Amino acid sequence: QVQLVESGGGLVQPGGSLRLSCAASGMIFSINAMGWYRQAPGKQRESVAHIRNDFRTNYADSVKGRFTISRANAKNTVYLQMNSLKPEDTAVYYCNTEPPRFNWGQGTQVTVSS
Repeated sequence: QVQLVESGGGLVQPGGSLRLSCAASGMIFSINAMGWYRQAPGKQRESVAHIRNDFRTNYADSVKGRFTISRANAKNTVYLQMNSLKPEDTAVYYCNTEPPRFNWGQGTQVTVSS
């Protein structure tokens, strides 16, 4: 059974940084493209960034230049470094394969507010 466990969220002021982690188990991590997604209150879940098994990356326009996705296959973990955070980045952040194929984890809350 695949498990996705996100961590690293919190409350941060505008312009601040956070690093999210997602530990995956029950899957062959290294062969999968992995993605970060987010869902803000009252909005649909959206893709933020994804990283292929060849380490190529892709970002939503809203986070380009501010967020960096990376992966550590030896640790079955995908990361999201978020810099220059804005209030509109406030959401629950999730990871999954790209495209999403497994049950969603609990997510990690990111709140950007002064």
